[in-house]
Amino acid sequence: MSLYHKYRPETFEDIIGNTTLISSLTGVLNKKDKDKPHAFFFHGETGCGKTTLGRIVANVLGCVGNDFREVNSAEMRGIDTVRDIIKKAQFAPLEGPCRIWLIDECHKMTNDAQNAFLKILEDTPPHIFFIFCTTEPTKVIKAIHGRCSTYQVALLNDKEMRKLIRNAVLGEGETLEGDVYQQIILDSMGHPRNALQILEQVLEVPEDERLEVAKVKAAEYNEIIELCRILLSGKANWKDIAAILRGIKEQDPESIRRVVIGYAQAILLKGTVNDTCGLILECFKEPTYNSGFPQIVLSCYSVIRN
Repeated sequence: MSLYHKYRPETFEDIIGNTTLISSLTGVLNKKDKDKPHAFFFHGETGCGKTTLGRIVANVLGCVGNDFREVNSAEMRGIDTVRDIIKKAQFAPLEGPCRIWLIDECHKMTNDAQNAFLKILEDTPPHIFFIFCTTEPTKVIKAIHGRCSTYQVALLNDKEMRKLIRNAVLGEGETLEGDVYQQIILDSMGHPRNALQILEQVLEVPEDERLEVAKVKAAEYNEIIELCRILLSGKANWKDIAAILRGIKEQDPESIRRVVIGYAQAILLKGTVNDTCGLILECFKEPTYNSGFPQIVLSCYSVIRN
């Protein structure tokens, strides 16, 4: 079993970070049944724990077995799938007090499919709950947002990341040098899944090879980290950068921007004098909400042309 699955939280108490969100969510779930929301909306960057939170919510609500269905929107048949869900929602639970559908990557649903959800979200049967998860909330129609209790799942800070990694290291009966911890924290950029995937590869090699493996595996798991490294290398050429940009063009541009400036900031805060980091912070300082991915391309081009 991979470390990411082995150390995946199963209760709210197991979760590291997002304390305000957990407190708010716990309070909502402790309300009387008639006051509980019947639709939850979790959004945040890839690998931050949205689906995990959704599964824990289902457990707290007592949903078990075949009453819990997890649907990946990328594999949905569009409006036909939604109509099938609405039809099945009329039936009583099979094994517990409620039925729950977790709709993962819900931003990939067509507009027709999203609109088809509105009526049942407005008048949800008392035994039905919906959980929507997405990395791109702006691609989900506002009418769905308005019918859900919405929570933004934050990435972990360095202290929280170290605790996450240390728990897994101790759980595996291993030890890890401080510089390897720092490298994993830096390269995972607050993403728990990335950190545990990198750690898993690191623990498979001798101690004297672990730092280098951490660097290599981070680039494999995150193309944006590889983009950061190339921009900072001082030897960047546009051909290599363009190749990475083509591979990440479907990702949320604002998330890309934040990872890049976060990476540059982390290096500067280590006390390292690095003019390229300063240049990256300057070129990537403007949000991408209006200009989108073309601004990411322009920012990268500006870094290597200066």
